[in-house]
Amino acid sequence: MSSITASADEKSHITSYPKFIGRSLWLATEGSFAFYAWMTMLTALFLVGANAWANQVAGGMIGTNMTDQVSWGLYIANFTFMVGLAAGGVMMVIPAYLYHDRKMHDVVIIGELLAIAAIVMCLMFVVADLGRPDRFWHMMPIIGKFNFPISMLTWDVIVLNGYLILNLHICGYLLYMRFLGRQPNPTWYIPFVMLSIVWAISIHTVTAFLYCGLGGRPFWNTALLAPRFLASAFVSGPAFIIVAMVLIKRLTGIGGLDQPIETLTKIIRVTILVNLLMVASELFTEFYTGGAHVSAAKYLFFGLHGKTALVPWTWTAIGLNVTAALLFLWPGLLRFRWRPLLVAACCMAFVGAWIEKGMGLIIPGFIPSTLHEIVEYVPSQLEWKVTVGIWAFGLMVFTIAIKTALPTLKQPAKH
Repeated sequence: MSSITASADEKSHITSYPKFIGRSLWLATEGSFAFYAWMTMLTALFLVGANAWANQVAGGMIGTNMTDQVSWGLYIANFTFMVGLAAGGVMMVIPAYLYHDRKMHDVVIIGELLAIAAIVMCLMFVVADLGRPDRFWHMMPIIGKFNFPISMLTWDVIVLNGYLILNLHICGYLLYMRFLGRQPNPTWYIPFVMLSIVWAISIHTVTAFLYCGLGGRPFWNTALLAPRFLASAFVSGPAFIIVAMVLIKRLTGIGGLDQPIETLTKIIRVTILVNLLMVASELFTEFYTGGAHVSAAKYLFFGLHGKTALVPWTWTAIGLNVTAALLFLWPGLLRFRWRPLLVAACCMAFVGAWIEKGMGLIIPGFIPSTLHEIVEYVPSQLEWKVTVGIWAFGLMVFTIAIKTALPTLKQPAKH
């Protein structure tokens, strides 16, 4: 009897899954004038970035301002930040599944969809940083040399693609079950959700190990790098999700988002202070103890021998992070109807984390060089165009995913 039932289910999936795909495509492309205007703008920006990347591939990396001395620039800076943004989505998963927050459980898919979009952007930034992307096959198993488990890069490839697959399965299964009108079977997604919590922490930890394991770059040789990465990720991820939920509530009128917003705000109140404490600890260690290896930190905060390209970036990040922390600590932050101050605080925390973990972390690791040369780096116009194009594509992926999931948010699952 069970075999007959299984056979019937299999046949029903053969017909129903294409319908699910078709309905998802319809939901993703149908909308108001504002939706079409938003998607048109993102498409235009993406095409500008795609054209710039094509010119980079044709003309070589000479079109960027990266050099032999500073071989990682804006692309890897954004890659590092996007890994944290992907990991930050777990801040919705933990309250929903570990602490059984029912309100958070209803909207947890927003964080999982953000993780998918962020990982897609991570992979795009890595490809953009390759001078010869056609040679990517050299690191593929069997046909190339994967160098596992010796190379930290191979660990990064595994955890990033694994996290993408996990979230694609979880979101796809939940949306498909909702399309069928069935209660999701916990066996098919709860174990993957629990695994994704550990995996989210691993993706940023491995990325941190990739940097602090480079002995020739003393600026990154700190045991606090991985904890700092996670702390800033648990600021930027929830901050982005809060802004997304405020916009979703205002544009669609979906209810049940107030409590998740408050929960994430309380999380940021703690994580932003932890992040600032770790930065202060690093500064004390660098500047109080002194030594030859403090040159990179001096260049980052005050400049070195008249070279000050990163100083405005750094102090802007500090100002944004401190101001955001003070706003999050203010008890009245959640009292406004459309939460203008909350959105402003989230934007400041988000941009501050982007600078701190991007330009403020990657570039000074190369300055001075191993030969004590001071070669500054400022991103070229081509690099900015490619970066904007990738961000636009990531926002398109996130927008389309949210549009597909809107019926799920409008009709929360029964618990």
